[in-house]
Amino acid sequence: MAYYYPECSHTFNEYLLVPGYSSADCIPANVSLKTPLVRYKRGEEPAISMNIPLVSAIMQSVSGDRLAVALAQEGGVSFIYGSQSIEDEAAMVAKVKGYKAGFVRSDSNLRPDQTLADVLELKEENGHSTVAITEDGTPNGRLVGIVTGRDYRVSRMEPSEKISSFMTPLEKLITAPEGTTLKEANDIIWDNKLNSLPIINKEGKLCYFVFRKDYDQHKKKPMELLDSQKRYIVGAGINTRDYAERVPALVEAGVDVVCIDSSEGYSEWQKRTIAWIREKYGDSVKVGAGNVVDGEGFRFLADCGADFIKVGIGGGSICITRETKGIGRGQATALIDVCRARDEYFAETGIYVPVCSDGGIVHDHHMTLALAMGADFIMLGRYFARFDESPTAKVNVNGTLMKEYWGEGSNRARNWQRYDLGGSKKLSFEEGVDSYVPYAGKLADNVQISLAKVRSTMCNCGALSIPELQQKAKLTLVSSVSIVEGGAHDVLLKTANKQV
Repeated sequence: MAYYYPECSHTFNEYLLVPGYSSADCIPANVSLKTPLVRYKRGEEPAISMNIPLVSAIMQSVSGDRLAVALAQEGGVSFIYGSQSIEDEAAMVAKVKGYKAGFVRSDSNLRPDQTLADVLELKEENGHSTVAITEDGTPNGRLVGIVTGRDYRVSRMEPSEKISSFMTPLEKLITAPEGTTLKEANDIIWDNKLNSLPIINKEGKLCYFVFRKDYDQHKKKPMELLDSQKRYIVGAGINTRDYAERVPALVEAGVDVVCIDSSEGYSEWQKRTIAWIREKYGDSVKVGAGNVVDGEGFRFLADCGADFIKVGIGGGSICITRETKGIGRGQATALIDVCRARDEYFAETGIYVPVCSDGGIVHDHHMTLALAMGADFIMLGRYFARFDESPTAKVNVNGTLMKEYWGEGSNRARNWQRYDLGGSKKLSFEEGVDSYVPYAGKLADNVQISLAKVRSTMCNCGALSIPELQQKAKLTLVSSVSIVEGGAHDVLLKTANKQV
């Protein structure tokens, strides 16, 4: 006879937090959202921690290099989608790692005999307004000049005009020699009121740029998440098929953490993948695993050596796994069960394995509920797909701006590796849909609003940190009637002009 769980499977929307005592110190400005990303031993610090408890989903329609930079600037981590070629994924990782390193290798380069049309095309392609002009058009060729937006006016120039006629030539540029420290470079920039400073070697070849905006950006983004070399931290998705080729390429590109992208993680395939990584790299490569929905699955992956474990099957807004296969569990119930197992594992072994809640977040307050139920951080897909920085197109649907959003189990994504059960290399049926989500603007603006709500609710619970919230939180199940009571009701809303 099958095993029957005694408890009903619940979602986040079936719970509310009950307020606790708030001291005078309990104000949002004092709340820390710092949280561990990877496993650590009792008494030690994790190798990677985040400043906010948000990571982006391993999805084609969510996590490209632009979103990875934007989220790292806010203090979180993106996981570049793995359902692409190894070379393309590694290139995305390398682009994020090179975006802010103080010394930036130029990726906008042209020859002096090229034209204004080439400058405009390159700017359209990568969004950079500073173009290095080298003899051979390569990033490390001999520098002969620079083109910025101040060097040309499209309305008064022909597209065929040669770059050599309007670039700022080398003799008029302020440069610095190879070996200049970042502090010295920034001093030169400020003393000479520059936007960028080329670093060149003895042969006159371009080595790097140092940009004023990087210094300014750091001052504006105090929560940004950087590695020891002041580069943005970035993750990447891997699968259980080509990991022996994909992981080395990602490590070479500078990835900080990888995560096995699978719809169901309680499997020998994940065990083999983690074992291979540990055999080749030891603990130097951090690897997340999942997804699971109970304590048994958690303990299996924790024993395999996973650095964090994702919880959730079938709860994503574009996921139809529960409909097509009848597999899954309500996200709240799954999370509570797994986090209980994590705490027991920590008490027994002294090893803390962070838990990631993946899926089921519909409203901002669900983030706080997930953290209160034990999640160390939250993986979001639909939430991030709405923003400017996601890789998808903005489209007008019946007069409303939307962004495209599709599941990795859809025919559009064709990511059969995510649903791999060791069989043929194809999708036999869909487990995700193709959809639209309302366009919401810039990532930074939305994340700050969402986390302001989280901090405010934490103060209502008397907590100034995520661990303190998990200790002090009081949760109550709610009825369908009380859910209605919790929203606007029995009034005529002015904006919608309808009775509720």
